[in-house]
Amino acid sequence: MYKIIRSSRLYEQIVQQVEESIHKGALKPGDQLPPERELAEQFGVSRTAVREAVKTLREKGLVEAYPGRGTFITDGSSNTMKQSLHRMMRSGNEGFAFLAEVREILEPEIAALATTRADQEVLAAMKEQVVVMDGSKTDPEAYIEADLDFHLALAEAAGNPIILSLIDSIVGLLREQRMGIFQVKGGPERGQYHHKKILEAIEHRDSAGAREAMKAHLKQVREDSRNAPSE
Repeated sequence: MYKIIRSSRLYEQIVQQVEESIHKGALKPGDQLPPERELAEQFGVSRTAVREAVKTLREKGLVEAYPGRGTFITDGSSNTMKQSLHRMMRSGNEGFAFLAEVREILEPEIAALATTRADQEVLAAMKEQVVVMDGSKTDPEAYIEADLDFHLALAEAAGNPIILSLIDSIVGLLREQRMGIFQVKGGPERGQYHHKKILEAIEHRDSAGAREAMKAHLKQVREDSRNAPSE
């Protein structure tokens, strides 16, 4: 289906080919892309290039990647929201503060809801991301992607597609903030402490504990964001 790629900017050509497949109707909303390893073999590139391409496709609103399930072609309906949010985030320094408020309203209750609805598949996805973060203390890109996937998996655990869509729209905005926190001394370790507390509460079906663990995590994110180096 795809052509072997020979270029120094491999991921851009992957994005182009997938976009062409969507525009020609070869890929339709709801279709699942092959797993990362299989895509890398089809394109003749590394899995890193595939991962970067999928990230770009997500940012364009062309695919949604769900931890533990895979990557699916979208109908583009969420792209307008994402573009609007990106514009707001770039409109001034208050953007991240507003985003933090939204997360503090939504995510503690999402964590609590996940304790009653999370299945073993999504719990396994959350555990996998925790393991990746544990092994990526010197690799900001890998740590941040696993961090984002952890929160997406948590939203999926809530079992509500509207929640998942909302969090996906927000989480994509957090890479820049996450990079700043990663550079704060002890930031990744503090984040991991809270991730593990959240996961533990969900595994034990402890809704109050999950809610409080998420509140503590978001407080830590706020504090570390204040101490992050400015550009």
